[in-house]
Amino acid sequence: MTLVEEILVKQLGRVEYLSTLEAMRVFTARRSEATADEIWLLEHPPVYTLGQGAERPSVDNGIPLVQADRGGEITYHGPGQVVLYALVDLARRGIKVKQFVAMLESSVIELLAGRGERKPGAPGVYVGGAKIAALGIRVSRGRTYHGLALNVDMDLAPFRAIDPCGCPGLAVTQTRDLGIEKSTDEIGAELAASLTGKLEHA
Repeated sequence: MTLVEEILVKQLGRVEYLSTLEAMRVFTARRSEATADEIWLLEHPPVYTLGQGAERPSVDNGIPLVQADRGGEITYHGPGQVVLYALVDLARRGIKVKQFVAMLESSVIELLAGRGERKPGAPGVYVGGAKIAALGIRVSRGRTYHGLALNVDMDLAPFRAIDPCGCPGLAVTQTRDLGIEKSTDEIGAELAASLTGKLEHA
């Protein structure tokens, strides 16, 4: 395996959103043709993040709202949710953006043993109409950052203060409620392994 084919998986623990966003931007801006792709696994303290197309809502529950530079609408991040950020040189790997989005979704669907599904025109993964994984990426010079957030074992109440992913009344769910008794670390490792395999065989 050459350096450009290597994918480094990093467990970052619980980290603030803004500092992580800046770290992704810096990594993407400074990387070269010889920089290995990286997958970051982490959790964020409670925060709402706004995609580039999102309207700023009125939320008075004390949870901060942060403007992000990813695609998509508004979502919530908090403890008990696996966040996977994929810093991947799509151009070098010959992968199209839609193909990459499908890889992210497929990694979640496989973890859910086929219970997850896609919705046309609504990126992410759903179970029985409830959203379990949100997805949003940004591509700069053929290189992607941001990624997906999968609800594992968390307080879902903050989702009720917003229209998740811009969809009023959209229900949300998590792996614990599906009877999946795995920790965020275990599920994060499985997601990373699944996505890594897809990228290496694209």
